Amino acid sequence: MQPTKAACSYATWLTSLHRITMLLFEILAEQRIRDAIANGEFDNLPGAGQPIDFEDELFVSPEQRMVSRILKRAGLVPSDVSMRQAIARLREEIKQLPEDDAQTENKRRELTYLLLKVEEERGFS
Repeated sequence: MQPTKAACSYATWLTSLHRITMLLFEILAEQRIRDAIANGEFDNLPGAGQPIDFEDELFVSPEQRMVSRILKRAGLVPSDVSMRQAIARLREEIKQLPEDDAQTENKRRELTYLLLKVEEERGFS
């Protein structure tokens, strides 16, 4: 039996709603993190400035630990991490540029592209 057109439309609507909800949660989480940083809530935490060792992490699968170890030894960073680093760098650059500048607009386009690419890799697009 084929799903009805209404059922397909409803499923599409639910998928869109899920994407919007996830984006809103991400925006809210990022804002709360920025606020906590601004208020100094992350200052002087134990292990601050130290690299995270995923090799002994209980909640990381053995496969992920192996991949992390190989990448670390090769001096490589996973693509999602490098994209997030580029996103953070672009956001900082945009803050420093004049609002109505051609260079600012180019940086915003580049930032939008990277954000969409991250979402696509996460499987929400």
